[in-house]
Amino acid sequence: MIDSHTHLDVCEPPDTELVAAAEAAGVARIVTVGTTGASCRAALAVAEDFPQVYAAIGRHPNEATGFDDADLAELEALAAHERCVAIGETGLDFYRDYAPRADQERAFHAQIELARAVDKPLVIHTRAAAEDTLRVLGECAGGVRVVLHCFSMVERLSECLAHEDWWFSFAGNVTFSSADALRAAAAAVPGDRLLVETDAPYLTPVPLRGRPNQPANVVHTARAVAAVRGVSYEELAADVERSAAAVFGW
Repeated sequence: MIDSHTHLDVCEPPDTELVAAAEAAGVARIVTVGTTGASCRAALAVAEDFPQVYAAIGRHPNEATGFDDADLAELEALAAHERCVAIGETGLDFYRDYAPRADQERAFHAQIELARAVDKPLVIHTRAAAEDTLRVLGECAGGVRVVLHCFSMVERLSECLAHEDWWFSFAGNVTFSSADALRAAAAAVPGDRLLVETDAPYLTPVPLRGRPNQPANVVHTARAVAAVRGVSYEELAADVERSAAAVFGW
């Protein structure tokens, strides 16, 4: 199994314990995601320490205030690291508007072009901004592999599926009792474009809700997705592993 999106730097146990627990649960690879310059450097450091860990390098939309050429230059330098397999997470978050929308969009555009330049997938965060996120991707991200992290745009599923180079990553919220529409989306995504993730330490899946999340728990999300797809856990794991290898290039 693959945890396609986690944040090891803000998980509570030490990295050694997190990676060991994931390995014991059958999680073969982990992508830990940077959201700021400091967390990107931390992601690369842990990826250097553990062969099963890889890094995604980006500026989260909530951290995009004042994004400028110096910030882009930092990302370009970090993205050149051999353990970096993706750019992001980037996108738009209008839920609380922690960063000005113009800054969010400027950072988003810059990271799309960076992903294209380094031929690495683009990891998308979108919250309360589906219309604008899809507009920017449609206008600017042609030819770029896209990972829709913590997929939530269920009302736009058909539109997203029409892009053959977009992957769909489902997090622990797919296990929540209120998530029938999200489970239906997880059942509809082709197996060769399907990923699962923890987004740890957030979105802890059932039956562990109320505890901090960690990469080992991706197996619970995977089991829930396998159930709604009507396949075995082993079949789902094989699909996810092939999808992750295709998008991240390992």
